[in-house]
Formats: sequence, C-alpha cells, structure tokens
Amino acid sequence: MKISIITVTFNSEKTLRYTIESVLNQNYDDIEYLIIDGGSTDSTLDIIKCYEPKFEGKLHYISEPDKGIYDAMNKGILMATGNVVGFLNSDDLFIDKKVAEDIVSAFDTNTDAIYANLYFVQSTDVNQIVRIWKGSPYVSFKYGWCPAHPTFYVRREIYQQYGGFDLSFDVSADFELMLRLIEKVHIRTKYLDRYMIRMRMGGESTGNIKNILKGNKNIYKAFCKHGLSVSIFYPVYRLLPKAIDLIKCKLGLNNWESNKK
Repeated sequence: MKISIITVTFNSEKTLRYTIESVLNQNYDDIEYLIIDGGSTDSTLDIIKCYEPKFEGKLHYISEPDKGIYDAMNKGILMATGNVVGFLNSDDLFIDKKVAEDIVSAFDTNTDAIYANLYFVQSTDVNQIVRIWKGSPYVSFKYGWCPAHPTFYVRREIYQQYGGFDLSFDVSADFELMLRLIEKVHIRTKYLDRYMIRMRMGGESTGNIKNILKGNKNIYKAFCKHGLSVSIFYPVYRLLPKAIDLIKCKLGLNNWESNKK
C-alpha cells in the first residue's frame, strides 16, 4: 500500500529540515512525499532541492502562488497517487520511524480513515510538551469529540468521491472536512492508540486567542452547513481548554516530561 504524505510550505526554512528528516527516516518504503510550496522567498526551495536526491524519486514538489493553506492542501490531494493520503505540517514531525508503517498496518478492507494521538510542543523545543491530544474511538462531534487532523489519514478514493477542503473556511477547514466525512457521510474510521505527531504550537487555529475564537465560529458554521444540530454553548466549552493551555504555554506553566513517548 502506497502512502502519500503532503507537506504545505511557505517561507518554512526554520523548521522544514526537521519535518523532511522525519519523513526520510521512516522505515516504511512505499512512501510518496509531496511538498506544495506557496512561492517561498526564503531558502525553503533550496532545502527541498537539497533533500530531493535522498528520496530517490519519491519526493515531488511544486512552487506557485496559492489561495492559502487549504488551497495548497487541495493541490496536494490532486497530485497524490497513494492509496492513503495524509498531511504533515511544515513545522511538525513524526514522533518515530514507525509512524508510516503503523498507519498502513491499521488499514483493512473495513477502514476508510485512521487517526491517532499527538503532542503539542513548544515552537522552539519539540521535546517540550505543552499539551497532549489523546484521541478515542468515535463519539459524536456535537459532544466536542474530533480527531486530531495531523493524524488523520484517508483513502484517496474518499477525497475523490466527497471532495477536499472547503475554501470558504479560512480557518478550521480541516474540522469541516472531518465533520463532513465522519459525521455526515459516515466513512468507516479506526482509532490508532499511539502518539504520531509532534505539533509545534502556533498553527492557523492554535497560534493565538483571535484565531481560536474565529476557529470556533467556523466550527459552528460547519455544523450549520451540514444541517447537524449542536448546542449554542459548543464553541464555549471547546474553546476553554485550548485557551487555558495557550495561556499556560505563554506563562511557561506546563511542564510535560520531555521524553514521554
């Protein structure tokens, strides 16, 4: 089974090497690595070109303007040729060498998508864990349940049938995608109880309070789009844990064990 791993970049020179290395170090052989660059003006492209020979034809990239991260992700989906497709952010990395192997092993004939656990880590120190996202088997989204999107790997045919990211969501389009596929379409999912990703704090919907608020507004919008009922208080109780964790991070109050696996 071929797995397509997609990384979206834009002026990502500070962290991209670590991301690429974590893919290069995977012990699973049938990997297609796609890098979708938005027209970087720093050394991002030089870094990609430096690593390209090491992938022996398995790394492919494009560099052109886009309409934002979700537009770039959609480009990656269209380029992908793997049986399974997932995303690795340009400032994140796989936890160990067996992630791709374990993803592929989790797929069977009754599985359309898998998801797992992740660590939120300090942007300047990936060994400093700020917050843990521990998943669980399916529970309705209206109760606050949601997979961690960086751990969400889907059969390519699902994207072909039901589409990719809705670009009307400039923040939290990943939530809308998973809500649509899991809650509306009812694709068959499997929870892989292992930590997969170290995710640096500071993404589109985790970086500041303003984006967290906007993300929760878009989440409510996603429920309405698909005609799914949700409490008017849903954005509030989803927001509070994130806001508390963000404040603790800023104040340096979280101190997870750096070697936790």
